[in-house]
Amino acid sequence: MDDERGESPGEQTLSFRALTDLPPDEDTAQVDETGDQPPEPEAATDEPESEPPPEEPQAESAPEESEAPESAEPEAAPEESEAPEAAAESAVPEAASEEPEAEPAPEEPEAGDAEPEAAAGGVLEEELPPEAAEALMSALGALRESVAGLRFGLDLPGAAEAKQECADLLAQLEDYVLPRVRLKTAPALIVIAGSTGAGKSTLVNSLAERNVSRTGVRRPTTGVPVLICHPDDEKWFVEGELLGGLRRIDKPSSAAGMRSLVVVPTEKLPQGVALLDTPDIDSVVEEHHEIAHRMLDAADLWIFVTTAARYADAPAWNLLRLAKERGARLAIVLSRVQTKARDVVLKHFVRMLTEYGMGEIDRFVISESKVADGRLPDSEVTDLRLWLAELSVDEARRALAVKETLNGVLDSFRTRVPALARHLETQVAVRGELRSDVDAAFLGALTEIDKAFRSGALVHGEVLARWQDFSGSGDLMRSLQLRKRGGAGKQDSERIIAFRAALRAGLESVIVAAANRACEEVIARWRHRAEAGATLGEGLDRPSDELMRHASRAIAAWQEHVTELVRTEGVAKRSVSKLVSFDPDSLSLIFMVAMFSGGRAEGVPHRLVKALLGAESLRGIGAKALSDLRARIGMLFDEESMRYVQALDSAGIPDESAATRLYQATYNLEVAR
Repeated sequence: MDDERGESPGEQTLSFRALTDLPPDEDTAQVDETGDQPPEPEAATDEPESEPPPEEPQAESAPEESEAPESAEPEAAPEESEAPEAAAESAVPEAASEEPEAEPAPEEPEAGDAEPEAAAGGVLEEELPPEAAEALMSALGALRESVAGLRFGLDLPGAAEAKQECADLLAQLEDYVLPRVRLKTAPALIVIAGSTGAGKSTLVNSLAERNVSRTGVRRPTTGVPVLICHPDDEKWFVEGELLGGLRRIDKPSSAAGMRSLVVVPTEKLPQGVALLDTPDIDSVVEEHHEIAHRMLDAADLWIFVTTAARYADAPAWNLLRLAKERGARLAIVLSRVQTKARDVVLKHFVRMLTEYGMGEIDRFVISESKVADGRLPDSEVTDLRLWLAELSVDEARRALAVKETLNGVLDSFRTRVPALARHLETQVAVRGELRSDVDAAFLGALTEIDKAFRSGALVHGEVLARWQDFSGSGDLMRSLQLRKRGGAGKQDSERIIAFRAALRAGLESVIVAAANRACEEVIARWRHRAEAGATLGEGLDRPSDELMRHASRAIAAWQEHVTELVRTEGVAKRSVSKLVSFDPDSLSLIFMVAMFSGGRAEGVPHRLVKALLGAESLRGIGAKALSDLRARIGMLFDEESMRYVQALDSAGIPDESAATRLYQATYNLEVAR
């Protein structure tokens, strides 16, 4: 701190650079003011060193060699070049040439910090060409579009966190990154964050010297974000794009809602910086800490406020960890520090910060003091006020702080966006597994039906009884007529009609039973695979109500198809056709029973069918009939499986290309930077 004022008790913990942190050398000031009349003792000591005045160029090169390893600041070059001229006019040339080495020393930390970081940033450079700026905005816009359409429909481990991260990333792009890249000269937005009861609103009121944010003992107190800024900066936040997703209001109210922002102009705050008072990060109201984190994502700098009693709590360090991950510029205010415990608390707090890799951040200490009218004594916020004033007047430092935070956010996209892509890949992979469960279950149902056809299980019960009645009553023989008795007449007796209906019902029961088992298997697989599968499968553990009706229509159409095959392709053997004609409807029924009996049905005249149709014709008709039946059953099962596919689609699970677009957007952003 400045030596001209009294040293505050917490000065040892303050790391911000004030304009007077390094007081100028008094000897240097005397040389600058008197020029050629330095103090006699100094002149006496300098005379032996300045023995060869003619060799002033060597004296000029010597400082350059000695200064080169230290900083090599470009500002020192003009001063050194002017040193020979000053030496020629001065009676003490060495004093004039040595003093410029001491003058840049106070500026050395700022220049040393600013130049390397500015060179390494790569974003928000004032000299950024229009083409590069347009490429960066295009890459950021493509990233926003890729993130905006993401959905995580399956309730998998980590899905809730991925949804929140997706919302946070999208809000940060819209509220901060895109506006900040477009509006390079906008004031620096400093968010005041902290845990419940830390005194954020009291600090804001003290800096504004007016009650702009409500304070009190009720928790939580701050319900609507409050932004204070200089009147000349008001237009940036009332009409600008920063925090564009929040509705501007004049004063907080219970009906305003958390999606509102109160903008308060005050001349007590320096121009170029704005303070944003947020709800508590650990509020019991879920929406409060959601909006608090959104404000943090939209800020250029963070001021974290905590108390001497709660600085070691988990919420405080979670916020510090987040700041470290995002690369945000951060300052800490430790409030309500008891005078007696000040040294112990500060020592422990500084040690914790150092161990966490944050020992160099700016720290401010506020002692336990009486709060009058919602404000602290002015002496308690003097250091913080000076820090804000310095940030306000030093445009280069403010721009560097904004750039560092923006670069930190863009750097975080390197891991945050691919993490979202991996969550999407997990969702897509699980969706594929759930879809394969559906295919496997219904494919297994088709296999079971094939086994039932080959085993003869279909020809039992009513089907077998109707067949025995048909074959034993003489209708079977009457369906075959000798040609010498005249042309064959079509006969549809009641026994034939009942036999056809029984065969159709038997096929329907086999199909429905297989579909029932397939539906049960799908749900069992889904429940075993993921909890999300059980949720998606609610109400899908049995076939649809339309399956029976659709199956009846499909089997009736298939029976007609088999009759047509027998009529058109079932040409009788030449030796038999001269003597016997047959009824295609009756023969098609006989053929169906022979096809499903597995060779074990009682009374089935296999030899008769083979004799009438011939072995080659029988094989051809059998293959076509069976293939057509399997295709019709497959269509029925496809309709049933579509119910599960629709359930997966309704969950909003993206396709495989969504993750690819995220990876590509991340790569394009790195190229544009």
